[in-house]
Amino acid sequence: MHSVHQSELPFVGMSYDFVGANHGGVAVSFFLVNGEPGRGTRLHMHDYDEVVYVIEGQSTWTVNGQERAARAGDVLVVHAGEPHKFVNSGDGVLRQIDIHLNPEFKTTWLEE
Repeated sequence: MHSVHQSELPFVGMSYDFVGANHGGVAVSFFLVNGEPGRGTRLHMHDYDEVVYVIEGQSTWTVNGQERAARAGDVLVVHAGEPHKFVNSGDGVLRQIDIHLNPEFKTTWLEE
């Protein structure tokens, strides 16, 4: 068994990053998001599916040009090739887990 504490993961932007390839070749990677109000991502896409679980707070997602609010308890599935982005649209910290079904993060940025 391999074990790693969140504090041992690199913190980049607004999330702790777990890259599966760096932890024994695990087939998934994930972001542990801790975003302040107004923080989010630019429009992008991946060649693999992404599953998001919102732990705390509220985010507004844009997927394929359609907006959707997500809040604690929601599970979102963004399919491979779907352009998407999100922003913390709540008043407090947004905590979510963004699971990438790939051993590394591979992102195609669609916005500057």
